[in-house]
This record gives sequence, C-alpha cells and structure tokens, in this order.
Amino acid sequence: MTVKVAKSAGFCFGVSRAVNIVEKLLDEGKSVYTLGPIIHNKHMVDELASRGVKIAEVPDDVKNGETLVIRSHGVPEEVTERIGNLHIDCRNATCPFVLKIHKIVKEHSENGEVILIAGDESHPEIQGIIGHCRGEYHSFTNCDEFSEMMDKFPDLKHKAVCVVAQTTFDTLLWKKILKMLQKLCTNAKIFDTICSATTDRQSEAEILAADSDLMIVIGGKHSSNTNKLYTICKDKCRETYLIESAEELPLDAVKNARKVGVTAGASTPESIIKEVLVTMTEEIKNPEEIKTEPSEFEALLEESFKNYNTDGRVKGVVESITPTEVRVDVGRKQTGIIPLNELSNDPNAKPEDLVKIGDELDLIIMKTNDQEGTVLLSKKRFDAQKGWDTIVKAEEEKSIITGVVTEIVKGGLIAVSNGVRVFIPASQATAARGESLDGLLKQEVSFRIIEVTKQRRRAVGSIRSVLNDERKKKAEEFWANAEVGKKYTGVVKSLTSYGAFVDIGGIDGMIHISELSWSRIKHPSEVVNVGDTVEVYIKALDAEKGKISLGYKKDEDNPWEILKNQYPVGTECEVEIVGLTQFGAFAKIIPGIDGLIHVSQISNDRVEKPEDVLSVGQKVSVKITAIDFDKKRISLSMKALLIDETAEEEE
Repeated sequence: MTVKVAKSAGFCFGVSRAVNIVEKLLDEGKSVYTLGPIIHNKHMVDELASRGVKIAEVPDDVKNGETLVIRSHGVPEEVTERIGNLHIDCRNATCPFVLKIHKIVKEHSENGEVILIAGDESHPEIQGIIGHCRGEYHSFTNCDEFSEMMDKFPDLKHKAVCVVAQTTFDTLLWKKILKMLQKLCTNAKIFDTICSATTDRQSEAEILAADSDLMIVIGGKHSSNTNKLYTICKDKCRETYLIESAEELPLDAVKNARKVGVTAGASTPESIIKEVLVTMTEEIKNPEEIKTEPSEFEALLEESFKNYNTDGRVKGVVESITPTEVRVDVGRKQTGIIPLNELSNDPNAKPEDLVKIGDELDLIIMKTNDQEGTVLLSKKRFDAQKGWDTIVKAEEEKSIITGVVTEIVKGGLIAVSNGVRVFIPASQATAARGESLDGLLKQEVSFRIIEVTKQRRRAVGSIRSVLNDERKKKAEEFWANAEVGKKYTGVVKSLTSYGAFVDIGGIDGMIHISELSWSRIKHPSEVVNVGDTVEVYIKALDAEKGKISLGYKKDEDNPWEILKNQYPVGTECEVEIVGLTQFGAFAKIIPGIDGLIHVSQISNDRVEKPEDVLSVGQKVSVKITAIDFDKKRISLSMKALLIDETAEEEE
C-alpha cells in the first residue's frame, strides 16, 4: 500500500498570513476579536479560542483597548467604514488576492460597468466583493445559473460587463463559463481572479485522485475550496472522503486500499494533516514513510525565523511580588514589570509559587515606556525561546519529554514543557480513542513531539506514542511468562456482542460471552461493565496471532456441580415453567439448568397439550426422576408427586 500526499495540501499564503497576524497579536498580549471566524477551519478556530481569541458578529462588539482582526475572506466596504468610525484598534487580515478583487469591482462599477461574479453569494468572500460594487451586479455558481441569468437579463449582452471569480472557484468550471460568456458578451472584461494556489491545488488533486483507489480530502465542511477539492476528487476517484479530523478517517476503507491519495483545503492546519497521517500509519502495518515538502512561502518564513533578533534579553532581580505582576531591577532607570500572563504559560499559577524576592531571572524586553519609566518584560517568552531548542531536538531524536497538562481544550489538551505550550490532540492523549481527558488536567505526562512548525513555533505531542511503547514492553514481558491456567487481575476495557476485552497488564485478552456465565446471557453487560476489576485465567494462547482467550466463570459456580451436590435423583423441588412444547414443558430448576416434564408426567389424567394445564412463568412442584450428566438432560415429574400423595392417603 502506498500513501501519497499532495505537495500543495494545507495553508495557502492568505490563510497563513491571517493566522500569523492573530498569533502575533496574542504574543503581544492583546485582547483579540476576529470579525467572524478567521478562516473556515473549526480546529484552527478552536485552537485560537483556547488562547483567548473571541469572535465578534459586528464591529460594535469590540471595545476600546481590544483589537479587531478582519478575517481572510474580507468584508464589505461599509463594514470597514464602520470600523473606522468606531476608532478601535483594527488589523486587516484580508487575503491580498481578495483585496485585488475588491479594487477591480470598485473601479469598474464606478465606471458604470455591470459586475458579474462567479461564486457562492452566501460565502463571506463573495459578500465582501459585493460590498465593493457601486452599481448593478449579478452572481452565479455554475453554468446553469449563468444561462438562467443571461436569459433573465438579456440586455447584459449589450452592456459593458466586468467579470471576476471567487479566489477558490473551480478552475474547470470557470473555463466552461468563460466559453459561454465570450459567445454572449463579446465586450466583457474578464479578470481571472482565481488564486494561483487554488489552481495548482485543484490540478494536483485531480491528477492524484485519478491515480488513487481512495482519496482523503481534509478540511472544514463549510470551506468553499475544500468542498471544491472534494467534488474534483470524487469525479476522478469514486471512493473519496471529506473529513475534518483524524477521528473521521474511514479506517476500514483505508486498510483495503492499494493507493491512497491525501490532499487538504487552503484553511487546513498542517497539524491536522499530520495527525491524519499519523493515525493512518498507526492503523496500517508497515506503512510507507510519508513526507511533505514545504512550500516556497514556508521556506521563506523558516529563513526569517533563523534570523530572529535576540538582543532584547536582560537579567532582572525580583524586588516585589503582587497577585497580578512581578517587579524586577534590570539595572536601568526604568522599573521592570512582568505581568502575570507573561510570567508563566500556566494560567492557574500564582506568582509567589513561581518566584521569590531576590531571584535572578532571564527576561525578554517587550516594550519600553520612557515617559512612565517602565519596561514591560516577559519570562515565559524567554523560557519558550530557550525551551524551544529542547522541543525541536526532542522531535528530531524522537525522545520522550515530560510536561504538565494546564488546559483541556477543544480537540485535545495543552501541556507545558520547558516553557513551551505543546498541543496534544485528543486522539494522541490516551491509549484508546474516546477516553476522557479530564483525569489528565494538572498531571505530569510523558510524550513525544510528533510535529514541529518552526515558523509558528508550534509543537504537537503524543502521549499515546509513549503509552504504546510501554504497552509493547509489557506485552513482550507477558508473552515471555504467559502460560495456560495462569491467573490475572484485569480491568474490563470494552464490551462487544460476543465478549469482553480485559487489560491484564499491558495486553488485552478476551472473555468469550460463553465464558462469562454458566447461565445463558444475551450480552456481556449482564455480567460485567467497562472499568470493572475482574479475576481471570488464561484458557488458551495464540502467540502468532497475538490472541489470548480468558476464562472467568469458576468451577464451583458450575450449576451442574451444584445440581450433583444438592439435587440428587428423587429430590422434590419447586421449579418455574420456562417453555412449552408438544411433548412437554421445560422448567428451570436452578439458574443455568432446565429439566423436562414430559406430557405424560404432568398429571394423573390424560393431557393432550401441556399448555392446557401449564403456562410460562408458572411455578410448580416436581420430583427429579432421572439425571444424565453426559448428555446434560434431566427428567422431572409432577405426576410422581401425585402418586406419592395418593399412596400416603391410602396408607
């Protein structure tokens, strides 16, 4: 099996730029709002939300002192004017390619030209473009809508027309529409505004899908460019799946495929792509090594990262500590101030627990205010820079590091190691999927770094990788010492319709449903539940297949042993009718054992049908007249008791 990843998968220039703007503001300690989701990717939006980014529905939601970021899709001109009138701090993260379209439609509509827009009018990018039109405009999403528009407005053929397209519009569909347009509007001015990255991404996806048995498209369900990728791939590869995260991977389909292609929308973070690939490699035996090549833009960012200026480092001695800040002497006339949120990455930490008066700290200068005589400092940023090298080295060497879990966030958790925040996806946080993360909060955990994005100083870790290694070691120890009959204390991990899986110390064995109880049961949950501690023993081992069959029910609980000891032939007892047949009635003697009352043994009188005298659930007195332990058959008689009573009366 081969897995091929599209080189163009992941963040485009505009999306990367928008995310970087927000993250830089957060690093500066700003209170950040975005006007709508910054990009169409839930995981990225949730991650930014975990760092304090809020979403504003309208500019008026933002107050003085807070920073508003216009998202990558852009906004109508009236919105930017409204923001200007509010006099709030605002950063424009609109994609430069979208801004170019705004300029085109504004200039040409002011000249009296009709604007035709290829794109979905409900999409925020198109809404922003429409908001820059000064006169008549029309939009369409496909060839049929274009034809309907031309039929509805026939005078367009004679008007001056300017045509643009959504940056993520389907390139093949755009070419078809242009052919139709050039026949109907010979004087149309056409601007091919589809982003070059979109064109490359769609072309690569089409080629990759045609050469694959199965295609995985990663991205937000509401992302326009991701949905277009899905449509293109689906046309070339019948088995195409659109997923937002690794949890949605169709693992059964992946395992059965020979060639798997992977691409991702322009708003899909690299961490999500990597998590999907890691999950695939964990589930598939002997997967081929998967590599992705950085884009030219990422390479430039990486180069700029190498030239990072560290001249702003100083040493400071702690002079005073308050609940909100620490003041230090930095050997200058200014007073050094470390705000609480710049002291540590742990939001729950208290200053007095982190530093003491007289401590010498390594710090980074954030801002100098000569008028107030203060210098704003950060300890956590110095720690992060120092710790970052440790994180990068750990990723390169695949070594194990430790950290403390400080937050449970959407999609996973945050662990701080060496002063660096490491995101651990939910799928990599526990040994098995679906386990609760709450028990990890404030706990020290061991993990590996599975991904490092140097230009954004972002690291992704995996606790599961370490747990798998520990589990593998325990499994090796188990197989070295395991033998049939050996007893273990285990924990029930999961239930199926056919049995219960039990962790017996680093390896799972299965108790078949028939081994859970001497009585017939319909489901294992009638005997055990997930989390129960149980005593088991090994019934059978298959080292080649790695299968362990466990026994649970005890010999002393065997109902046939109980019957032999407590219910010999001749015993009189009360039984419950559990079934009726033409030849008699079955009755429960003790749980797990039924006996047969033949129709001839029901009464002294002739009985045609057992149901004429007995009913299910009825309790009756019987005598055990015969037991065949080999064939597991027991004969019961109601008539024998009647004969005994008659004999007594006669006597």
